[in-house]
Amino acid sequence: MKKIQGGVCAPLGYKANGVHCGIRKNKTKRDLSLIVSDVRAAAACVYTQNLVKGAPIVVTKRHVADGYAQAIVCNSGNANTCNADGEQIAEGMCDLVSRYASVASDDVIVASTGVIGQPLSLNPIEEGMPQLVGGLSDMGSNYAAQGIMTTDTVSKEIAYSFTLDGHECKIGAIGKGVGMINPNMATMLIFVTTDAAISPTMLQKALSADVKDSFNMVSVDGDTSTNDMVAVLANGLAGNTCISEVNKDYTVFRKALNKVTTWLCRQIAKDGEGATKLLECKVTGAKSKAVAKTVAKSVIKSSLFKAAMFGADANWGRVLCAIGYSGADVDVSKVRVDFKSKSGELAVCRNGSGIPFSEEEAKKVLSEDEIEVLIGLGDGNGKATAWGCDLTYDYVKINGDYRT
Repeated sequence: MKKIQGGVCAPLGYKANGVHCGIRKNKTKRDLSLIVSDVRAAAACVYTQNLVKGAPIVVTKRHVADGYAQAIVCNSGNANTCNADGEQIAEGMCDLVSRYASVASDDVIVASTGVIGQPLSLNPIEEGMPQLVGGLSDMGSNYAAQGIMTTDTVSKEIAYSFTLDGHECKIGAIGKGVGMINPNMATMLIFVTTDAAISPTMLQKALSADVKDSFNMVSVDGDTSTNDMVAVLANGLAGNTCISEVNKDYTVFRKALNKVTTWLCRQIAKDGEGATKLLECKVTGAKSKAVAKTVAKSVIKSSLFKAAMFGADANWGRVLCAIGYSGADVDVSKVRVDFKSKSGELAVCRNGSGIPFSEEEAKKVLSEDEIEVLIGLGDGNGKATAWGCDLTYDYVKINGDYRT
């Protein structure tokens, strides 16, 4: 498996673009993106479990009910959520793609991100569609990645090549999300493309399984968005034998998908609103995988722990506290905790109790921009990883006047 360039345009048969159409006031920000496959593709999606859902999710569910799609359109700057005409607007976006890109309207996946409860007009989208479609290119992944950003500070795109049935296949993705990140399905907005041939049923199976260990293990601020969506298109142009059952090729595809999703998990957590540090919590020695996941997610979500990491304070007691209220079946007397970064590794807790350590060394280890929190539970073979970020003053500043 090899990391390659090209993002969502790396696989065969995909073009993308992103433009500024006028939804966002800042004319330097792209706010409308489009990804189109040359042919109809198998499609799979996962969505937020928030009871309040953006209209685009409702429309997308209808459009991919048959397991196929050919395009993904997304705007930023307005979530199209809690609007009386939301579904009409989302369907209108799909109709515009159909009119200008010659793709059937019900083969379009639609997504929106931005402020909740603000009316969204089709006018700027319609005005921008000719430029958007006219600029579609197999080099357009980065423009599309920019067009879905809100408070993200960097665009997020990745691609890998892998082999199935003797054929080179490619998988690429773009993603956005740095705030309102506490998924319970997948996360934020993630769009994945691949030229591998896989049936809609197996594609959905692979995606649904993957998000449990990838996007569901990310938390920036504990809030689950109304618009979270992960969508995957697989157009089969690589020419491999179509994956229609759980076999060796399915396992390889799962690994390739996980390469992409795990990379995005780290990037999203690292780019969390106001964040200065990526936190990666690795739990081992749990009674089960479920216990390990519960512990890892509880620690990564703790506001007190996140604040301590911002201040480079080795306050390991906050880790134990988060483990204690997680509800997981844990013998606290066996817990061990270490902090690790490129500056070294620091042991801070053994058998549920603190041990002597150098505060100077702790400051050095925790001042890096990527920190591992290593937790051993001493009860079994279960393990899990979760990703998050520190909690800073800037997070409050960003969200204090996000709407205005």
